Amino acid sequence: MRTDQILSRLERVFARLDREPERPAHLQTPQMSRHRVVLFGATLAFYLAIVVAVLTTSWLVRLDWQVMFFRPYDQWPQLHAFLDYLVVLGQRGPTAVMVAAWLGWRSWRQHTLRPLITLGVALLLLNVTVGSVKLGLGRLGPHYATTIGSAELFAGGDIFPSGHTANAVVTWGILAYLASTVVTRRVLSVVSAVVSLSVGATTVYLGTHWVSDVLLGWSAGLLIMLALPWFEPLIAGVEAWVFERRERMRRRVEAGTVPAPVAAALVPLLSAGGKWQLRHTPVTGGSAAAAEAPAAARAAGASAGAPVPGQATAPASAQAGAQAAASGTGTGHAGVPRSAHHAGRTHLVRSERVPAAPGGSRRPAHTERTPAGRAAARPATNG
Repeated sequence: MRTDQILSRLERVFARLDREPERPAHLQTPQMSRHRVVLFGATLAFYLAIVVAVLTTSWLVRLDWQVMFFRPYDQWPQLHAFLDYLVVLGQRGPTAVMVAAWLGWRSWRQHTLRPLITLGVALLLLNVTVGSVKLGLGRLGPHYATTIGSAELFAGGDIFPSGHTANAVVTWGILAYLASTVVTRRVLSVVSAVVSLSVGATTVYLGTHWVSDVLLGWSAGLLIMLALPWFEPLIAGVEAWVFERRERMRRRVEAGTVPAPVAAALVPLLSAGGKWQLRHTPVTGGSAAAAEAPAAARAAGASAGAPVPGQATAPASAQAGAQAAASGTGTGHAGVPRSAHHAGRTHLVRSERVPAAPGGSRRPAHTERTPAGRAAARPATNG
């Protein structure tokens, strides 16, 4: 039942894709312009500067400790309940589900898989870049710090850079990246910036991250968003590969190389949109060869007039009678010519018929019976 539901959803998705296989003309793929390259270089320099500042225990680390001792959650406790919910906008699971649902609807409307594939590529880059730096530097958070004034690096932690902040930049920024109009892109850029800044500030308020963690998280997320145009050929290639695999599966089902149960389950999915219909019932290779061989043999035998193996052959007299009846040259009873439109059925003479039972009597032998007309022997008596 669950498999049928999944197939029905995929059928609807591919039905929309089949209705308009070409991407709408007004949708433009972002290009790696000179302006974007300059922003990428400046953000990368800022990213490296923060890492160096933390590694050298500079004034940025002192600022981290000053904010930690200030304890914002004690200064404004009335905001704690609200900010506990706001920080969820930076968590990977909930935000990825919400954005994926929106982009799935966009894929449905625009008849392309590009929005969902772009989200997957962005999240993969986020996990690789941010996760590797987290594990490599191993910084401890404010609640687990052990030495005042220390950067708390290489201590087995995983909070530098801030994952909540970087995730907020990427997941909400992808909406602006995939916007179809200039006005929508600008509005969504402002919204994503406000959300990511709010999430980063909230983590500092709650005491789960240093200020330098949030700064590096913003930089890491922005680097991913600026570098996405470089991955557009990869995104287009993945989309083309998905449709190429579907076409290849269609050809396999038509050729009968897919097992019948699998083909029966794939036919509704592959024929979604009404542009493809299965021309025959798929059979397995052995049964297909066995089914085609007798038909070919019968066709060849019929054209050559030779007997076909596995088919009953009538005697020569019956075949001659059938040919004469078909040509209308035979004669009926008393030498009356048979009409051409009454083709007589082939009859076998009694001597040519195959007996239904073996010759002789079918009755079993009875030794206790005596032949008719012969009296049974009586025992001799004394009288």
